[in-house]
Amino acid sequence: MVLRSERWLELRRYRALHEAGLSLSQIARETGLDRRTVRKYLAGEAAPAPPQRSPRRDARTSVLSPFAHVIDAWLRAELLLKGTVIHERLVEQYGFAGNYQRVKLYLQEARPRIAAEMGIGPDELAGLHRRFEVVPGAQAQVDWGDEGGILAHVGIAKVYSFHMVLSYSRDPFCCFTTSQDLSAFWECHRRAFAHFGGVPKSIVYDWTKTVVRRHVAPGQAVPLHPEAVAFAGHYDFDIDVLAAYRPTGKGRVERQVTIVRDHVLAGRGFSSLADLDTAFQAWVPMRRARTHRTHGEVIGVRAVRDHGALRPLPARPYAVAVRHLRHVGKDCLVAYDANLYSVPARRVRHRQLVEVRATAATITIHATIPDPHGETLLASHPRAVGRGARIVDPAHWDGLPDGHTRSTTTGDTPPPRTRPAPGGGPLQALLNRAAAAQVTVDRRPLSVYDQIAGTSPFTTTRSYPKGTTS
Repeated sequence: MVLRSERWLELRRYRALHEAGLSLSQIARETGLDRRTVRKYLAGEAAPAPPQRSPRRDARTSVLSPFAHVIDAWLRAELLLKGTVIHERLVEQYGFAGNYQRVKLYLQEARPRIAAEMGIGPDELAGLHRRFEVVPGAQAQVDWGDEGGILAHVGIAKVYSFHMVLSYSRDPFCCFTTSQDLSAFWECHRRAFAHFGGVPKSIVYDWTKTVVRRHVAPGQAVPLHPEAVAFAGHYDFDIDVLAAYRPTGKGRVERQVTIVRDHVLAGRGFSSLADLDTAFQAWVPMRRARTHRTHGEVIGVRAVRDHGALRPLPARPYAVAVRHLRHVGKDCLVAYDANLYSVPARRVRHRQLVEVRATAATITIHATIPDPHGETLLASHPRAVGRGARIVDPAHWDGLPDGHTRSTTTGDTPPPRTRPAPGGGPLQALLNRAAAAQVTVDRRPLSVYDQIAGTSPFTTTRSYPKGTTS
């Protein structure tokens, strides 16, 4: 049927040729149709129309028809509103009974249409995001920066920068560490809260392993790390985890990482982490004196309102400690994070299992079984910077051989012996006996002693008095 319709359409193009004088046979040869078919068509009979699919009722349109104006209104207010959010609101607010796929298919048609009404092209739509503003003290954003080998010349292979920015004022905080582990991450938070003088109501994070325990599918609840929940509960702030691959959700702190590199680190040399922190603190007043291009106010003036709305710090800081089990070596050293730390030799044994509790600044080593007094602490050390360090307390090796009794000499001549003085107690008596053993004595036959004593020579025969038996 499709082929026949195409031939009729092709025949229509030759009507002008027939009117120009071509015969029916010539047109039939050109079109490949029968001469009688050509005559019937040119005589005025209409060609049979191709079969048309009967219109059917669109199920998704009928389900969403009562809510189409609602969805369009939401899209006009926020063109990039997610389909999952629209479906959730329809179910919650309007009792929508359809599934998410109905909404998704409708958005494929509605979103470009609304964008055309608003004068937004498809290329412009792909790079858009919604800008949000917050009230003072409501939010902060956190991110890490990798500063590489900026201190490699002093033996520190890797340096990281921790950044926290108050969203309302863009007031920055930055500090530098050699680790991104749990204890270092939350210790940086404590330093940031002290810098700002309070705690924001919420903090925005990406999917870092120190906050999120594991990744889940979109739309599911994000499982938080237990230490993150405990720390946030102690300081009374909410954890806000961004959707995956949405860096624009924390663009304030993303921009701050680049600003600190350009204005604080670029073109300078540093010798320690303390030098890096000092350089940032010296730059903060200059940053606060600038007028921000987005909110149009001086950052320091806006920061005063931001700091005043922060929640107060708790009376007692929360100490985050990472715990690991380790074995004691023969040299009374315990290995942790590629460094060695000493423990008292009188309180441990080789291969004993101990617990290492690591914070950002200290390493404490505890026994797994309390002593008679209920104590478990064996040693406490400052945490080593870098790798390959040995942190040893000399008192921990008391009682171990130190080699002070060993002596050496050169040459083949033994040292001269000195005659001990008379007396001197038991030790001196032993020395006298050793000296007496060096005296040379004469050797004589036993017969000489028999002659001196007037006795007969020694024989094996022995006489007994009469009346006795042996």
